[in-house]
Amino acid sequence: MQLPEDPMMLLSFVNMKLRDEYDSLQALCDDLELDEAWLTTKLADAGFEYNPDTNKFW
Repeated sequence: MQLPEDPMMLLSFVNMKLRDEYDSLQALCDDLELDEAWLTTKLADAGFEYNPDTNKFW
């Protein structure tokens, strides 16, 4: 799967998937075959962090 390069678009895409289809970041990464550390770092570099309680990056 090709992910958006732009950090804001990536944030929107990931949060939409987390909201609509997955109950955790791990489930999303497992299903889409993404490296969770890479995704977390990519969004952290843009100023976002994952909150497991709300299941979204903010």
